[in-house]
Amino acid sequence: MHQIDNTYLTLKKLHEIVHEQKAIELSQDATKRILDCRSFLDEQSDNSTPIYGVNTGFGSLCNESISQENLEELQVNLVISHACGFGEEVPSSIVKLMLLLKVQSLSYGYSGVQLQTVNRLIDFYNEDILPVVYQQGSLGASGDLAPLAHLSLPLLGLGEVYYKGKKVKSEQVLKEMAWKPICLESKEGLALLNGTQFMSAYALHTLFKAFKLSYLADLIGSVSLEAFDGRIEPFNELVHLIRPHKGQLKTAKNISEFLEGSDLIKQEKVNVQDPYSFRCIPQVHGATKDALEYAKKTIITEINSVTDNPNVFAKEGKVISAGNFHGQPLALVMDHMAIALSELGSISERRIYLLVSGQRGLPPYLTPNVGLNSGFMIPQYTAASIASQNKQLCTPASVDSIVSSNGQEDHVSMGANAATKLYKVAENIERILSVELMTSSQALSFRTKKSSEFIESFVNSFRQEVAVLSKDVVLHDEMMRSQQFIQNLSLEESLIY
Repeated sequence: MHQIDNTYLTLKKLHEIVHEQKAIELSQDATKRILDCRSFLDEQSDNSTPIYGVNTGFGSLCNESISQENLEELQVNLVISHACGFGEEVPSSIVKLMLLLKVQSLSYGYSGVQLQTVNRLIDFYNEDILPVVYQQGSLGASGDLAPLAHLSLPLLGLGEVYYKGKKVKSEQVLKEMAWKPICLESKEGLALLNGTQFMSAYALHTLFKAFKLSYLADLIGSVSLEAFDGRIEPFNELVHLIRPHKGQLKTAKNISEFLEGSDLIKQEKVNVQDPYSFRCIPQVHGATKDALEYAKKTIITEINSVTDNPNVFAKEGKVISAGNFHGQPLALVMDHMAIALSELGSISERRIYLLVSGQRGLPPYLTPNVGLNSGFMIPQYTAASIASQNKQLCTPASVDSIVSSNGQEDHVSMGANAATKLYKVAENIERILSVELMTSSQALSFRTKKSSEFIESFVNSFRQEVAVLSKDVVLHDEMMRSQQFIQNLSLEESLIY
């Protein structure tokens, strides 16, 4: 059980909560903060002074006063009117992260929500009752309005959820659990819908994956280096100490350790230099690592923040309408992540190309009977196609903006689009690396000398799933098995974080 309190959530802690599937609960301090904040806001609700989102309309309707008797209806109307999502459904793993991150943000006691509202979100999380949320609809500025509206509908007994593997009406699940719909009070709809939890959940999910892919890019690149009969000198620490980018040093160290004890890397080389896609692995992979470290800092700060509006400061006696829901920090960093990850795929595809090109004693397309067999010709095409798609997906979303809400919301981050694009880029990198692993392990089979014990063990494990091929087969099946192998690899946290 993980207690939601005022403790700063680290990436390691978040990984532990998510991957160990820990249940969550509010600490006593968090409970008190929520109650105190709500009590203060209730006092303000009786005040005739306009307070945005409490007794006024929303967006460009902020100057429209709402009577006391209509405050609850105002919040309900906000949720149902903003549930305008479109497109594909958000993956359940990300929806669950959205619930966790929304609870975390509300727990700080600056949002004015009822305790029962937060506890119901916790119930959804713990019972795996996952609202149906759609990928399209957020501008990433007034919070992720449409996605968070869909996340909130089941609180009211509206919308749909996934429960026990089936998509069902939320009303049905509430009855099964003997739960009554939440009656929203003043400001609650706004607290639920304003926030960056859609963007943050995508960012966190992809960050987990990105660190793993970064490590695997080094490992699979090492197999390719051995298969290509490459040189070890470009990974010498002396080179990297005089250009000491942290990621560059880490990548060179990884590959040197992976290849320690290899007879293949130590054999006399015919070629004086290797192409950049091998020689510059530390510089390229390392730059991605540095980008991920920057992204980590921004994403973790966001997760440990309050991102709704207005913010309720009970101790100071203030309700302040501002802009913490604006997704610009996340939009910029997710665009950066997408570009950085895309480069892992770009350089990987180049290594695939070289391995199938018939150089350095390797047969063309890595097949013993070329001509009759096409061998690994077309997997390189596939990798090239995916790498090219990533370049298209890396057009920054954060440089775009479009006016909404009759000009009141006149600059938006487009962070939600950055989030969904980033998710696709990360999936694509996994696919490209799976092609490289399949190609490099095939190429390695043509070498007579052995690689390091570590590399040999890794490749032998892979060959339990994808065998060395002596003739043409349906390579899609082999590629899918290769991707599954990568997905199933469980790495120690110390290796990737």
